[in-house]
Amino acid sequence: MHAMVPLSVLDLVPVRRGDTPADALRNTLDLARHAEAWGYRRYWMAEHHNMTGVASAATSVVIGYVAGGTRSIRVGAGGIMLPNHSPLVIAEQFGTLESLYPGRIDLGLGRAPGTDQLTMRAMRRDWRSAERFPDDVLELQAFLGPVQPGQSVRAVPGAGTQVPLWILGSSLYGAQVAAHFGLPYAFASHFAPDALREALQVYREHFRPSAQLRRPWAMVGVNVIAADTDAQARRLFTSLQQRFTDMIRNARGQLSPPIDDIDTYWTPAERAQAMRMLTCSFVGSRETVRRELQRFLEDTGADELMASGAIFDHDARLRSYEILGEIGASAAGVPVPGGFATETPVAGTAAARGGATLADVH
Repeated sequence: MHAMVPLSVLDLVPVRRGDTPADALRNTLDLARHAEAWGYRRYWMAEHHNMTGVASAATSVVIGYVAGGTRSIRVGAGGIMLPNHSPLVIAEQFGTLESLYPGRIDLGLGRAPGTDQLTMRAMRRDWRSAERFPDDVLELQAFLGPVQPGQSVRAVPGAGTQVPLWILGSSLYGAQVAAHFGLPYAFASHFAPDALREALQVYREHFRPSAQLRRPWAMVGVNVIAADTDAQARRLFTSLQQRFTDMIRNARGQLSPPIDDIDTYWTPAERAQAMRMLTCSFVGSRETVRRELQRFLEDTGADELMASGAIFDHDARLRSYEILGEIGASAAGVPVPGGFATETPVAGTAAARGGATLADVH
């Protein structure tokens, strides 16, 4: 693979049709343990509300569950929708996580609501809160940093933990914020790919080095559905295709089992819209996925890939991530240039085990 990049997991903690959120959470921990063994760098979960097919609404709680059940993989939020919360409360939550699992916690921040208008109101969210996002990021960063002389409000735990912050986005706005503050940037191209290349360009051109990060570090979200054959992978992919069709129909639900012919499910117009959203999806056998991912990395210059894989059958989902990990491991051999200011390798990480990544940047 093109100049091997670290591989990470984005788990939307999908609740399958017929399952409970408890089932989904148990599957998440199982996948996280496997991902750790296969050399993945990070394991992130996202904040979504009022969605029967997603079990990670209480994101910091789920992060604690996964971090407590693993040993070395970094665990984090991809992301926390910061306008839904006070920066102090998030600093306390992630300061607690960092205190419990030192050197393993990431905090990705987004400004979307992660839900619908009615649920926004139920969360007591002010529609203007997104406008304060840059100020909230600075406030949160201060709460996680060293206590300043005369500081009357402090996060306990939190102060001095300096949990690494990431900015998430699917538009140029997040790229500008990440560049301005000198923070790593994660682009949500796994469902909103349209502005990917322009956002990466804006981020790299305007990046200002910071205490956390010396040079731009862009992680790109993709969907990976890998199987032993192209035909198997394409069939597994129909679960995600149904989910995106349901989103277009405003009928979000639990993850559906795969079907033999997706064209019986969607209209041509729905197909066009869903597949545009799923542009950054890599579906097929090991060789197919390897070839297409290599082309994608050469095109985007991504520093890290974060793979989402909504697959109905849990064993097939494990197999997909195993194949992707093997692709990464087989391509290892070219160290990734370090980008983060803190580059102390974490004991037992993928690099030490010769796993899917050679870059143990924090």
